[in-house]
Amino acid sequence: MDLFSIQTGDVSGMAKTAKDDETTGSGKQQRGIQSVEVGGRLLHALARARAPLALSDLAASADIAPGQAHAYLVSLTRLGLIKRDELSGRYEPGPLSLRLGLMQLANQPAFRAAVPRVAALAEEIGFSVAICTVGPQGPTIVRYEHAGFPLHVNLHVGTVMSLPATSTGRLFCAYLVPETLQTMWANQSGGASDIVAPSERKAFDVTLMGIRERGIERGIDAPSPGISSLAAPVLDAHGQLCLALTVIGPSGAIDVNWDGPIARALRQAAREIGADIAAN
Repeated sequence: MDLFSIQTGDVSGMAKTAKDDETTGSGKQQRGIQSVEVGGRLLHALARARAPLALSDLAASADIAPGQAHAYLVSLTRLGLIKRDELSGRYEPGPLSLRLGLMQLANQPAFRAAVPRVAALAEEIGFSVAICTVGPQGPTIVRYEHAGFPLHVNLHVGTVMSLPATSTGRLFCAYLVPETLQTMWANQSGGASDIVAPSERKAFDVTLMGIRERGIERGIDAPSPGISSLAAPVLDAHGQLCLALTVIGPSGAIDVNWDGPIARALRQAAREIGADIAAN
């Protein structure tokens, strides 16, 4: 029947067709498969939550009875669009969802421009380089070029960087619009209203101003002891943050001086990617 066909249980309306919002060139509405659209409601609900959900919460968010939702989730799990954590029993995006998301990302001009330059940068400096973009939970690694020194830290595609504790996170704090930043912080902190305590606000604002003036941020032995980093923004023609590039290496080996050779190479790569974006 269709990819989301349910093999177990009596799911009402699963074989029915439904009209969607798309139209043909003549203005006629196209016909769709209702069961696919119901499954899509579960995926939308999970995306809105931006966190793993229990069956009851996921069903309620999608306005589907729990018994019916379970049958759909069985098939969505088989397809890899959703996965269920065996310990908590909660549902979260599956490997196929990640692959589709990365495929969509690969078609974005900023990401296409960044990939070859980041590979060349990692080879030139001999340290690993991450491409990070805006994610619902915070700055998220979407490409990781390994190079040179092994790192005793678990970084990979999908890793979310702490906003206050990492060089990448502080860079995002310096360049993102407040609305996007507040949403990220609320998701990272469980709903807290501000990234830092009121008593630390003034000092944090000074830190962010320094990042914007330098066009680069660093982390020394933080958030992981023995690991240091440099992060630079990739800005579009309007000065908006598109991506961040982060160089990561052992503290005893990586030069994190503001005007050192790694910082200069990182800034240059970020500028060249920004120029490519503006040209397209």
